[in-house]
Amino acid sequence: MRGVSFMEFALILPIVIAMGFYGAEMAYMATVNMQVGQIASSVADNASRLGQTDNSAVTPTVSETQVDSILTGALIEGAGIKFESTGRVILSSLEVDPSTGRQYIHWQRCRGSLKIQSKYGATGAGLTGSRLSGMGNPQITASAGSAVMFVEVYYTYQPIFGTMFVRSTNFRRESAFIIRDDRNLTPGVTGGTTKSSCS
Repeated sequence: MRGVSFMEFALILPIVIAMGFYGAEMAYMATVNMQVGQIASSVADNASRLGQTDNSAVTPTVSETQVDSILTGALIEGAGIKFESTGRVILSSLEVDPSTGRQYIHWQRCRGSLKIQSKYGATGAGLTGSRLSGMGNPQITASAGSAVMFVEVYYTYQPIFGTMFVRSTNFRRESAFIIRDDRNLTPGVTGGTTKSSCS
């Protein structure tokens, strides 16, 4: 009887172990996907707060240093999943050109080593040539005199058990926030050099 039980245990053990590993992989994958979404939301939220001031007489601009700090924060937030080496965050300022009334990307900044470009185009997209009707799904548009901080996050998932259960998977998440306060949009991003070029 013991021999039969031992044989049954030996036969079913690999299946149980495989199911446990598969469950762990799926749970980890879902957690990472959620974290990628949280990075997108936090960057868009933080970018929408740039330039906030208690001085109502001043309409602030956004500086390269401020944008760099927000995108650096995204890399720190994703350190546990090695986001800097396997991901990319793209922050775009969607605005309305006051001269033509066209939706366009006024400026765009990126961080992360993953070589990928924005789905919606680079800085200046929509200003000339093909019209940019908006960004996102459902589509989001900016209002005249305001801006939408639109974030795209891309990440190549790193499985726990290699390709045993899942193939190489790319996550893509988006988030958008309208700027929270008056902002001088005319100059775009001011200041010196940036660590967050999209080139």
